[in-house]
Amino acid sequence: MMDVSNLPPLFLAYIGDAVYEVYVRTKLLGKKFTPIWKLHKEVTHYVCAAGQDLALRQIEPYLSPQEAEIVRRGRNTKGRVPKNVDVTAYRRATGFEALCGWLYLTNQTERLKELLTMIRIGEEN
Repeated sequence: MMDVSNLPPLFLAYIGDAVYEVYVRTKLLGKKFTPIWKLHKEVTHYVCAAGQDLALRQIEPYLSPQEAEIVRRGRNTKGRVPKNVDVTAYRRATGFEALCGWLYLTNQTERLKELLTMIRIGEEN
């Protein structure tokens, strides 16, 4: 097993982005049968900087101090921010992705599932 504690936050975010996207795709696929192009459009609503920022806002009150520290480290990582994205949302999304990646790579799958199920996906607001 790799030493996750020494991985840079962007590596955690890279894995976390994939983990979260698979979760969202699976959850939306299970809710309804729809053409793939419509499903993809709905998935991208959640798996983008604004969507991940919102997801973090929904779970933030329930994070342990260690989890909040992972989010902070991811949020404060310097990297290229796309032109069409709000910088704050992008940095918070990176923190969210880092948390998902960290939980996944440290085999805390039950905690990851617990947090992800708190996020409203595919629900009418």
